[in-house]
Amino acid sequence: MRHALTLALVALAAPALAAPPAGFERRADEVRAARGVPGMAIAIVEDGRTTLIAGLGVRKLGAPERVDADTIFPTGSTGKAFTVAALATLVDAGRIGWDDKVIDRLPGFQMYDPWVTREMTIRDLLVHRSGLGLGAGDLLFVPRSDLSRAETVKRLRYIKPATSFRSGYAYDNILYMVAGQLIEAVTGERWEDYVERHVFAPARMTKSTADSAPRFAEPDRAFPHARASGQVRGLGPQQLLDERDELGRNAAPAGGLAISANDMAKWLNVQLAHGALPGGGRLFSEAQHKQMWQPMVIQPIGDLPEPLKLAQPTFDTYALGWDVRDYRGQKIVWHGGAVLGFQSVVVLIPEKNVGFAMEINSEDGESMVGLMYELLDHYLGFPSNDWPAKYSAFKQQRLAAANAALNATKSKPAKVGPSLALDRYAGTYADPWYGNVVVARSRRGLAIDFASTPRMGGRLEHFQYDTFITQFDDPTIEPAYVSFSIDAEGKVDRVRMKPVSPLADFSFDYQDLDLAPLAATTADQGAK
Repeated sequence: MRHALTLALVALAAPALAAPPAGFERRADEVRAARGVPGMAIAIVEDGRTTLIAGLGVRKLGAPERVDADTIFPTGSTGKAFTVAALATLVDAGRIGWDDKVIDRLPGFQMYDPWVTREMTIRDLLVHRSGLGLGAGDLLFVPRSDLSRAETVKRLRYIKPATSFRSGYAYDNILYMVAGQLIEAVTGERWEDYVERHVFAPARMTKSTADSAPRFAEPDRAFPHARASGQVRGLGPQQLLDERDELGRNAAPAGGLAISANDMAKWLNVQLAHGALPGGGRLFSEAQHKQMWQPMVIQPIGDLPEPLKLAQPTFDTYALGWDVRDYRGQKIVWHGGAVLGFQSVVVLIPEKNVGFAMEINSEDGESMVGLMYELLDHYLGFPSNDWPAKYSAFKQQRLAAANAALNATKSKPAKVGPSLALDRYAGTYADPWYGNVVVARSRRGLAIDFASTPRMGGRLEHFQYDTFITQFDDPTIEPAYVSFSIDAEGKVDRVRMKPVSPLADFSFDYQDLDLAPLAATTADQGAK
C-alpha cells in the first residue's frame, strides 16, 4: 500500500494525545508532488510516543525504490545539535566545561585576532557570535573539499573578522568544525566515531551515520536533486546531482549526518525528555539540557511580506545548536538544515511535548516549511492556513525577481575592456585562508581553477572592463564575477570576486576572498 509506512499510534489506549492532523500524510504527499520533490520523510512524536512515520515518493528520480521509514537523508545543519549533545556528554563526564577556553582544550587553535584566540570559549564556538561574517570560510568545504578537518581549522587564523567579538549574530559553519576537532583532541576519537558511539548508540539510532563512506554504501538512502540548470538556482527542471558534489568530510560536525525518519523520531523523544533515554539512563543530564535550550544570542528579525506575516516571530535567538523563537506567542525550539540536494527541518514544541521532523531530497524547501507551519497551527490550535501555497508563491516571486535582475544586468554591460592582453591576467593568485586560485591562458581564452576545491574550474567569459564571469565546467556551482585590479605599472595586483546570482547561497562566499599574485602574497606573509 502507498501509505503502509504510517504508524497511526493514536489509539483508544492513549486518548490524551493530540494526534497528527487527519489525512496529513496524504496532504504532505500532495504538496511534495505539486512542487516536484522526489522524496520526503516525516516523523512526529507526542508525549514520548511516535504518532506518525511516513516515507513519501522515491529515493532517486527515474528509479523505482521508494522512501521508507529507514531511508537515510543528509540533514545539514540540524546536525549541529548532535555535535552539541556530544559535547554535553563530555561536560557531564567532567572532561570539559562550556566556558572552558578553546585554546586550553585544542592546542594550536588560533583566530585572526590574538585576543579572541585567548578569550574564545567552547560556548562561543556554538552560538555564532565570534565576529566572523556570515558563512565565513564555507568555500573550504563548498561545493566539496579534500582538505582535512585539522587543515581547515588551521586556516581559520587567516579569516578576518567582520565585526568585534561577541557583538552580534552571524551564522557560521567553520567553528562547528573546530568543535568537532576539539572532541577529537579531548577524547582521542574522531568526531564521527564519538557521535556514533556516544550519541547514536545510546539513543538506539541504528540506521543513521556520521561518516560519508558508510552512507554511500547504504542501499536505503536518498539521492540529491536540485533545479540547477537555470541562471538562478531554483529555476528549471528537477535533476539528479552528481554525488561527488557531497560536502567534504571536514565539515561534518557542522552538518554531515544522515538520519532516517525512524531514527529522527528517537532523537525528538530524547530532546523532549531532556536527555532521558526510553530504556532508562540518560544521554545527557537535565543540567546540560537547560544549557542547550538557553538563548544566548539575539538574531535580527526581517520583515516578511503580508501573506507570511503570521509566521514572523516577535523574538528570535540562538542557543547551543538550536534556534529558539516564538510562533504566535508559543516558544518553538527548532533548526533547519540544507546541503547540496537536500533540506530538512526539526521542530520541538516543548510546552505541548510535541516534536516533528521532515526531510526532502531536493532544494524545494518552501514545501517543507509550509508543512511545518501547518503542523504548528494544528498543535497550537490555530485555524488552518495554506502555508505551502503561500511559501511557494513567495519563493517563485523571489526567483522571478532575481532572474529579471540578472537579465537586466547581463543585457547592459559596458562595451569596454579588457584593458590587458589575456596573457597578462594569467597567474596563480592566493588568498590566505582559501589558498590558490589559478588563472591560465587557454585556446578558448582564460580558464580558472580553484585549486583547493576538487573539480571547481572552467572558463572566464569577459563581462565588462576588467571583470569576467566564471563559466564552471560543473554547471551546479554558483557563477562568480571575477574582477582584476590593475596597478600603475599595468600589472594585476588584486582579484576580487562576488556571486553573480542575488540569491546565491551564502556558503559561496566569494566576496570574502582577497586574492593577490602568489609572489606578493608570499612576500607579505614573510614580512609578518
